[in-house]
This record gives sequence, structure tokens and C-alpha cells, in this order.
Amino acid sequence: MTKPISRRSMLAATATVSMSAAVPAWAAAPMLGAATPKFNRFKLGAFEVTNLLVGTRTVENPHNIFGLNVSDQEFEAASKAALIPSDKVQFFFTPTVVNTGETLILFDTGLSAESITDALGEAGYTADMVDHVIITHMHGDHVGGMINGGAATFPNAVYSTGAVEFDAWTKVENALFDSNVRPFAEKTTMMDDGASAFSGHTAMAAFGHTPGHMVHMIESDGHALLITADLANHYIWSLAHPDWEVTFDVDKAAAAVSRRRVLDMLAADKIPFAGYHMPWPGVGFVETRGEGFHYVPSSYQMML
Repeated sequence: MTKPISRRSMLAATATVSMSAAVPAWAAAPMLGAATPKFNRFKLGAFEVTNLLVGTRTVENPHNIFGLNVSDQEFEAASKAALIPSDKVQFFFTPTVVNTGETLILFDTGLSAESITDALGEAGYTADMVDHVIITHMHGDHVGGMINGGAATFPNAVYSTGAVEFDAWTKVENALFDSNVRPFAEKTTMMDDGASAFSGHTAMAAFGHTPGHMVHMIESDGHALLITADLANHYIWSLAHPDWEVTFDVDKAAAAVSRRRVLDMLAADKIPFAGYHMPWPGVGFVETRGEGFHYVPSSYQMML
């Protein structure tokens, strides 16, 4: 005996046939490849802050860079706990732009003139709009964009950097410093700890990564952000473990002291920070965890 067909079953079957008949068979959509926007902008009081992604790359064998003073087992355990691979790392390079409404300030110039101008362009700026360039320290990925075809990339800018940092680099042979930084000496204001390059800005010594590495506090209408540059070069293998030695730190002991001091301040005062090598878009918070720290990526706090 045939089972009667219910009205609901008939309607469902009809809908399925109709939908399959109405939708044409298209070819599969093309694979477009991974993509990441090159800028992230948010308000900070009356200021606008824009992080620029001027480059990212994968590097093998990160234990050759981070945690030089810990065993393979300890490095592996920390990586596993953070759900990241221990055999490779993704590096990010993120200069920061601060627009006060009167002055456009660029903190660090990235890897090359092409990469910084491209990222600025996506963010709605041109190189000639930059009024002031502040260099946190003089490693190549921070001063690589100073010169474009033999001329200044930022033709209308004045410059500021740490006095200790500049003096240290003048005493060593370095081709990039000679080509990209030294030519701007007469247009550069040298800053000491506590100096201010514009209203709402305070430079702070955080020596160790380089002899005169500095971080920069930005404040507007009761809101604050610390631009930490290379204070911590990785959110797990440096920030979470501030005593782990990093290849790129010139004075490893001093760098660890600076990390602990600044990270303690950020955690205690709950101040967000922009880190040059933090996972894109490079803005987050710090909380204490055991003997180290924990990185808390910004979610929507900077949108409120």
C-alpha cells in the first residue's frame, strides 16, 4: 500500500526542484589569494591614528631569533601553549601616522620608499602631506623609506629622533644610516627622555634594542596610546617572556629591563599600545600573567 504524500512533503519537493532549475551552473569562482588591508585607522580623543602595514613575511626557525637563552623544549612549549608553530613566524612592519588636525606625524618610515608611499596612499595620504617624521630607532626597517630615488621621500617634513640613538649611529660604519639618515641631520631635532615634539606627545627612553631606542606616548582629550616600536618584537616570544633574549637587541640585558618597565606601566595603567611588529593591525593591551605578560589584541575598544 502506497503511503500518502503530505502537503508539506510535496511543497518541499517542489521548492527543491524549482530552485535547482532556476539556478544556472556557474564555473567556480577564481582563487584570489590571501589579502590584508594596508591601513587601520581609529580615533584617539581629537586625534586620528592610522597604522600602516608596509610589509609582512614568513621567516623560518624563529628560535634562532627569539629565546636565545632558553631550551628548544621551553620554546616549543610556549609556542604550543599559544597555538602557534615553533618552526616559522610571520613578521609585520607597521609604521604609525598621527593626525592632530594641524600636523601629520609619521612614526618610522618602513622598509622602503615604495612600501611606505603605497601604504600612505591606501590610507588617503600622500608623502608631501607628512609634516613631521619621528624615528624611534635606526634599524633598516624603520629608516628604509627616508629616501626615494636620491631625494627626500617626505619633502615637506621636519624630523625628530633620540639624541642618544643618533650619536650612537654616527660612531659606527653603516651605509644605510649614511644614505638615509645622516643627510637629514640639519633638519632633525634631537630628543632626550621626556621631550615633546608636538602637543600631546612625550618621548620616553627604552634603551636596549638599540642604544637610544625610544617609545612615544600620544595623548588627546584624556585618551592615551603608547607607540612602542621594537620594545617587544613578538607577542609571545618577547612580550609574554620579556627576559627571553632576542637576536636584534643590541644590549640584551638592557632591552629586557626596558621591556619589563614599560610593559608594567601599560598593564598597570591599562593603556593601549601600537607595536611595530605585533600581529596586524598591531594594536593591543598588556596584562600581567605569572612572571611575564599577556598580549590582548584590541577588538572594538578603539572604535568606541
